[in-house]
Amino acid sequence: MKKCIIFLAEGFEEVEALTPADLLRRVKLEVLTVSVDNTDYVTGSHGICVKADCKLKDFNKNEAGILILPGGMPGTNHLLENETLCELLREFHEKNKRIAAICAAPMILGKLGLLEGKKATCYPGYEEDLKGATYVKEEVVTDGNITTSRGMGTAVAFGLELVRILDSETEAGALKNKIIYRQ
Repeated sequence: MKKCIIFLAEGFEEVEALTPADLLRRVKLEVLTVSVDNTDYVTGSHGICVKADCKLKDFNKNEAGILILPGGMPGTNHLLENETLCELLREFHEKNKRIAAICAAPMILGKLGLLEGKKATCYPGYEEDLKGATYVKEEVVTDGNITTSRGMGTAVAFGLELVRILDSETEAGALKNKIIYRQ
């Protein structure tokens, strides 16, 4: 399996980035946090500073198996403003490679035209930005190569869905039990 790439921009939602990173690493998938600001440290929307594994300028897209976008403000806007990242998202979509976004971040996919004909979800208030998608009010929605989720409160469900897709339903179920999720 190629690497799971989580993009960090100044003002990202910490839980939405770090919970999936944690869950994916628990099942031994390789996760790489990438600073789109090309800085070593990125501060989230609640003042938590995270050291990124690498900078976008040093990132090797050929190592990526999935691109993951956390939400949060103004982090989501900073991700959308990064043309290098947007080009990478378009390229992944054209090749039917996996993309995941949570909270406000699915709006990036909508604005790039990547949700056309798909079901998707997002943080309340961003539904109109899911251009071309059918909005579904569910915790997590996977349609084809794209997975979307609603927000910080759905970060564990989002992470477990990524484990299910990337590793296996068995591993996701075992991890769900191990972390005592909804028992």
